[in-house]
Amino acid sequence: MAAVPGLVISSVRPDSIAAEMEIEPGDRITRINGQDVEDLVDFHFLSSDDYLEMEVLKKDGEVWQLELDKEPQEDFGLEFVSVASRGIKRCRNKCLFCFVDQMPPGMRGTLYEKDDDYRLSLTQGSFITLTNLTEDEFQRILHLHLSPLYVSVHATDPEVRRRLLGNPLAGLIMDQLQALAGAGIVIHCQIVLVPGINDGAVLAKTVADLRRLWPQVQSVAVVPVGLTGHREKLPNLAGFNQEDARQVISLGSRMQKEFRRELGASFLYFSDEFYVEADLELPAVEVYDDLAQLENGVGLSRLFIDEVEALLPTLPLQVEARLVHVVTGVSAGKIMFKLIEEICQAVSGLEVQLHVIENRFFGSAVTVAGLLTGSDLIAGLNGLAGETILIPRVMFRSGEKVFLDDLSLEEVSSRIGAKIISVEPSGHDFLRELLGFEFVEEEV
Repeated sequence: MAAVPGLVISSVRPDSIAAEMEIEPGDRITRINGQDVEDLVDFHFLSSDDYLEMEVLKKDGEVWQLELDKEPQEDFGLEFVSVASRGIKRCRNKCLFCFVDQMPPGMRGTLYEKDDDYRLSLTQGSFITLTNLTEDEFQRILHLHLSPLYVSVHATDPEVRRRLLGNPLAGLIMDQLQALAGAGIVIHCQIVLVPGINDGAVLAKTVADLRRLWPQVQSVAVVPVGLTGHREKLPNLAGFNQEDARQVISLGSRMQKEFRRELGASFLYFSDEFYVEADLELPAVEVYDDLAQLENGVGLSRLFIDEVEALLPTLPLQVEARLVHVVTGVSAGKIMFKLIEEICQAVSGLEVQLHVIENRFFGSAVTVAGLLTGSDLIAGLNGLAGETILIPRVMFRSGEKVFLDDLSLEEVSSRIGAKIISVEPSGHDFLRELLGFEFVEEEV
């Protein structure tokens, strides 16, 4: 069956143009100025004019023909169910380290779906491999100047990248990146590092190749391979130990210094996990420049620490006796322990107990807090009935209060018998929830 053209609306912002036009969730934008709307790229480009004729298929089946005048870049206030009427583009790779392939069986079907869609890269910052693009799609990216894009490179050596991605087309990466850079498209790159495969000399070559595409390639983030306890019938890969991580940081630090002299920016960045595994101090926030890959766990811990420490002088010196429990993963345990000590020394009456939870669901090798599940919390927080517990919001699936194992926040709170509060990765939000009230920030 052919897909119904148009984009289905998931939400309408109050007081927006769309709300004034009485467009509602469930309606479908099908045509703008006589042209079909097949995906979000079509919508943004076609709706950028100041005069629009828009066709809307209402959820009750009625077709509306709307005319409106607007400012060229004025936002409609719409969110859509999907980026395309025909669904998102799926991954065609068989990566050695694919996290989806390492998921335990019996979970909800959507958790096993692998997307690799250039439109998600453009709109949400999702990393793509460029291996599943048709020639028409690639030319569309160039012609429409779709920028910025986030690309999983992993290695520029064709043979190494083909091995890592399990796809013969993976070896074309440098040709593709050169074409994108030549079109003026901004690119942010990711390298998932696997010991013995794309580290060492291969990593140095990859970074050097990408450096030649500066300033269109603006950042390169290196993250360690994530290995779960569910790798049955998958290649035997090793993770990073302390010595491995220190060698990676040592190589990277030398390259960063050179880049800062040449480019005025570090260009190459390492995820917080590498510094924690190496037992090294996190770099100063200036090393991360504009924090372009914050969502990739690059500089997130340093930014959080700096935010909290900057706010300590603004906190009350004493509060009514209060006990709060804070949850984190193994990799952030040392960082959070030191930070909580500083907070409790600054605020008399506040007691904070840190709970470093081991990941039983995916396996102990998975140490980031964002991959802890509801069942991990239930197993690790016994005996806290009636208490207040803070957890990082990154544990939830995007836009929901549901953990990766499909347990809801409400269900986990009920099972533990505690009040669980999810906190944004913001120093101010974290301190507010610790104190239990809004504090007034003052200039210091």
